[in-house]
Amino acid sequence: MNLDKSQALFDRAQRIIPGGVNSPVRAFRSVGGVPRFIASAKGCRVTDVDGNEYIDYVGSWGPMILGHADERVVAAAAEALQRGSSYGAPTELEVRMAQRVVECFPSIELVRMVNSGTEAVMSAVRVARAYTGRDKIIKFDGCWHGHADGLLVKAGSTGLQYGVPDSAGVPASYAEHTLVARYNDLDSVEALVAENEGQVAAIVVEPVAGNMGVVPPVPGFLQGLRGLATEAEAVLILDEVITGFRIALGGAQEVYGVQADLTTLGKIIGGGFPVGAYGGKREIMERVSPLGPAVQAGTLSGNPVAMSAGLATLQALREPGLYAALEAKSKTLADGIGEAARQAGVPLTCNRVGSMMTGFFTDQPITNADDLASCDKDRYARFFHLMLDRGIAFAPSYCEAAFVSTAHGDADIEATISAARDILPKL
Repeated sequence: MNLDKSQALFDRAQRIIPGGVNSPVRAFRSVGGVPRFIASAKGCRVTDVDGNEYIDYVGSWGPMILGHADERVVAAAAEALQRGSSYGAPTELEVRMAQRVVECFPSIELVRMVNSGTEAVMSAVRVARAYTGRDKIIKFDGCWHGHADGLLVKAGSTGLQYGVPDSAGVPASYAEHTLVARYNDLDSVEALVAENEGQVAAIVVEPVAGNMGVVPPVPGFLQGLRGLATEAEAVLILDEVITGFRIALGGAQEVYGVQADLTTLGKIIGGGFPVGAYGGKREIMERVSPLGPAVQAGTLSGNPVAMSAGLATLQALREPGLYAALEAKSKTLADGIGEAARQAGVPLTCNRVGSMMTGFFTDQPITNADDLASCDKDRYARFFHLMLDRGIAFAPSYCEAAFVSTAHGDADIEATISAARDILPKL
């Protein structure tokens, strides 16, 4: 496979961009090799600058649920752009987007648009602190909520201690307000709540973890968090930046029957453009400026092009049977690769929720971040590159999600399974 142009661009980029990329995972550090510089994309396929074409399961890390360059989304964005790219003033599009979000998420009464998932969660935490008058938050080891200072914290060896910064530049005095529990372990949360009685402002969690690979909640986990947050008078924040509109129109809250106090959204609601949102109970959201003292503002918040693309996407997702079809093709893919691994004698645990999935190279169940230690990272790297050579692109990290879109056809799914059948015995 010719990669001359990608290699030349990567060499050039590394001289002027940290690591040659604008988001770390794109650098291929986890798997080695040359990052593919993409020139174009259409449907479920991306084409790199060297002309190599790939069936894409990255999907821009989740937003492209309709596939790339969907004609409805392109038309909506282009029409909006003709009217101007940004106003710094309210638009009807923002109102329509807010109405659509509120219709799909019964737990959201008021919603505010922002520019990224990071900004959405950062803002939700700030509002939770303003509402409760408390400082501490509980998050979970392995759950990613963006790169805001207070959320760049991971668990220590017990999963029950105060957080320490997981990034240079984050003051320990700030990170100490972040408590870290073990995902799918209610006892770890209950212990933290008890040890910090009356001090916890919020519990923030990915209802389906997506950034340690796909890790579903065990039965009762989300319901237990809802009960613990209510009892502690803390705000339950469900980070649905990935799961919102991905696994159902009403996200994980619809699938698991749990309502958040605050919800964060992103990715799909922008139709491929930068976007984020946070919303929830009226009494909490009324703490947001200009109604309340919690300040959050942004020049491009509610950008008309992003709102137009997002609205076109959400309209398309209302098509009857769409999510059932996504579920069916995603199950076929996961089951097919799983069966290929069994036939090859390769240990593989596939976690899947709707159209998001991860194949972990281990024979152990993956229910939290501690379990990732059993995964064979080197085997994943070999699998990744062999599949890439066959024209199939998964995430360049062993602990990220793969995403299926409505644009993936039966032939694409079968081609992927067929490639896996050939490649897995070579690992």
